[in-house]
Order: sequence, then C-alpha cells, then structure tokens
Amino acid sequence: MGLDEIKREFNNLDQSEKLLIVEDLWNQIAKGNNDIPIYDWQKSELDKRYREYKKGKLELHDWNIVHNELRKQFK
Repeated sequence: MGLDEIKREFNNLDQSEKLLIVEDLWNQIAKGNNDIPIYDWQKSELDKRYREYKKGKLELHDWNIVHNELRKQFK
C-alpha cells in the first residue's frame, strides 16, 4: 500500500479512529527515540544548560503555567 492510498484511507476514518492511529504512531516513534541522532552542537548546548541548571543559574518555570500563557498568547 502506497503513501497516497494510506492517506486516503486515513481520511475516511472516524475522528476517534484517527486519534487511535495517531497515538499508536506516536508510541512507535517514541520507542525508537534512541535512533534519533543528536548533533555535537546540540549535545554541547544541552550540557551547558544542564551545568547552568546544576549551578542554580537558570530560572525554571512550571510547564502548566508556560503552556497556559502560550495558549492565551496564540489563541
């Protein structure tokens, strides 16, 4: 089955069925998370931020608050 056929079949599904497929796809992607390459510059940046965090130099924010503020801003 080709990609175009998969897309057509997907579009014919009920919303609840689509959500189940998306959930399954996301879980499959998450399982292979170790296969995603990380560039040296990304690792360096993450290491730097982690060192700053450990030294108490970063201001942390509650994700729920950040999420709500972004939703308000881009609504």
